[in-house]
This record gives sequence, C-alpha cells and structure tokens, in this order.
Amino acid sequence: MKVNQVMNSNPVTCGPETTLRDVAGIIKKYHIGGIPVVEKGHVLGIITESDILRLLETGRISEDLWLPSPLEIIEVPIREFINWEKTRDALTDFGGKPVREVMHSPVITIGPDDSIEDAAALILKKKISRLPVISDGQLVGIVTRRDIVEGVAAKSGELRESGP
Repeated sequence: MKVNQVMNSNPVTCGPETTLRDVAGIIKKYHIGGIPVVEKGHVLGIITESDILRLLETGRISEDLWLPSPLEIIEVPIREFINWEKTRDALTDFGGKPVREVMHSPVITIGPDDSIEDAAALILKKKISRLPVISDGQLVGIVTRRDIVEGVAAKSGELRESGP
C-alpha cells in the first residue's frame, strides 16, 4: 500500500508568520497534533503540540534544600515567585510569537509513492507522529501514525473479505 492511499490530501497548514496563539487555536479546532508551516506550497517547517508545551517549561525549584538556613527561608519564596513570573510571562508572551521562531526545520518528509511500511519505519525511527508528503517540492498531503494504522486495518479487512 502506498502513502497516497492513506494520506490526508488536504492538510491543515499555516504560514511562517502565523502566531503561536493562532496555531494553538487551529490545533484545538481540528483536533490535530501538528501543522506543516508552508509558504508558496513549500514546507518550511512543522509545529506541534509538544513544541508549544515546551515553551511553558520554566524549570523547577531546587530540591536539594534539606534543612534551610535563615537565608534559604527567604530564598525559597523568592525563587518560587520568579518561577511564577516566568510561567506567567511564558503564557502571555509566547502567544504572539511567529511560528518561524519555534518550528522544526528541516522537516522529515516522504513521497506519495513510497510505501506505508517505509512511512511507518521513518516515523518510528525518527520518533515523530506525522510526515508531510512532498511531490515535486510541493506539499501534497500529510500522513500520520493513525492514517497508517487505518490503512493497515483496511488492507487486512480486504484480505479477510477476499480470503477463504
């Protein structure tokens, strides 16, 4: 079975200047985990839910405080306040960032005539969930883990129907 038999040929995309806030809204609206970043049909990068979540990491307070000294008693609340400030800033500031500042690039892609076995192997090897499908340098679709599993299920259903 080929990638073009299981891929979504009308993928949701965004441009490099799309804000992260808008991308988060698109991800929510379409219930998808990632979006190719495209300009004039060419894939420039990809942005995923994980990329957005990583922006919210602020670090943790040190866990090596065992018996605090008087100075540490003052320091802990200050560090907690700084962590809260970082989190608040991340939540308010990152939404206006353009996707181009966060997207993964270059993107791992596959061709429409490649096999779903090749797509599955690439997804597993690279530990990713989706592959933009490229033909003649242009985005023609996207194939996800789910698409491949559904393709395998459909293929095995065909085999059962035509089998003994």
